[in-house]
Amino acid sequence: MEWNRDISGETNPLRRLSLDQLRLRTSEKWRVYPRDVLPLFVAEMDVPLAEPVARAITDAVTRGDTGYPVGTAYAEALAEFARKRWDWDGVSVERMAMMPDVMHGIIEILDVISSRADAVVINCPVYPPFYHFVQHTGRPIEEAQLGGDQRIDFAALEEAFGRAVQYGPRPVYLLCSPHNPTGTVHTADELAAVAALSARYGVRVVSDEIHAPLVMPGVSFVPYLSVAGAEKGMTLMSASKAWNLAGLRAAVALAGPAAADDLARIPAWVQEGPSHLGVIAHTAALRDGTAWLDDLLDGLAVNRLLLRDLLTEHLPGVRWRPGEGTYLAWLDCRDLGLGDDPAAVFLQHGKVALNAGPSFGPGGAGHVRLNLATSPELLTEAVRRMAAATAIATARG
Repeated sequence: MEWNRDISGETNPLRRLSLDQLRLRTSEKWRVYPRDVLPLFVAEMDVPLAEPVARAITDAVTRGDTGYPVGTAYAEALAEFARKRWDWDGVSVERMAMMPDVMHGIIEILDVISSRADAVVINCPVYPPFYHFVQHTGRPIEEAQLGGDQRIDFAALEEAFGRAVQYGPRPVYLLCSPHNPTGTVHTADELAAVAALSARYGVRVVSDEIHAPLVMPGVSFVPYLSVAGAEKGMTLMSASKAWNLAGLRAAVALAGPAAADDLARIPAWVQEGPSHLGVIAHTAALRDGTAWLDDLLDGLAVNRLLLRDLLTEHLPGVRWRPGEGTYLAWLDCRDLGLGDDPAAVFLQHGKVALNAGPSFGPGGAGHVRLNLATSPELLTEAVRRMAAATAIATARG
């Protein structure tokens, strides 16, 4: 499949690059699988860099500005973005600290607010590194499976809290907001209920909000620390997902008013861990990249509608509840009869690489995660291949 179209005046970042241009990339998305595989798995977007970000990086390299990161520019840019984007001015730069990236920041926070014997509660199915990173620390994990509507099941969450407190006195709830892989954007009422339930059981909340800028037009993202009762909470944010900057590592940890002392106990060398170029790029994205972000969100909205129509036409057996956030689609393929890991079938018979549902924990069997952040042409070809793969596998029994 090759594309021949004039893209010079295109404002949708998802329509700016041809397949040949994308195949020149050397990152994970375009190097893990052979050339004949369409990669719609890992969270990389098929977009060019936002111009303000590219300019900031280029200028830094030109002047040889490639040393160690320092200062509060990233925190200041994030605070200003939060005020403008979410109408939130409830956290100060004094309660922010740079982190190497979101997941390493989470581990550092776990080490200052809990012991390795304390349990961590997660909502499954969930981003697989939640399992990998927490298990690497030796901490026990308690699972609270999402409800059938892909939202927090508070009865299940309370039961998980009840189990978690049996391990030790400082359990933690690792919240994914917006949720990966479902794309669910938690409401203010839901987050307030999380805060109240956590206070009742003495559970500290750590919220991964890396996808926060990626909510659909007309949808409101609510920072966890903005709700009543979240004063002891801690949050990790980053520009990496929204502006496709995973290769330029940086993140910010934010503490509620009652958690500032915990944030201060994170070692200084951790805060020196992000890439200096990453900090420069993320700061430029937050300050000057919002017009590009809006174009991206419009493009993702178009792709959501396209995916809905493609599934209806080619794979009507797939159930999908479109999320309000992220650029990920959590597809329920159980009615296709492809077993617990339909991603393996789509790869083998259709040459389409998706994330395997079982890796997201309980509730993931029979599902796949599809990355919507690509061109409409590539998305269309991928679904057609998935349909063909289903037909082949079904015919073979």
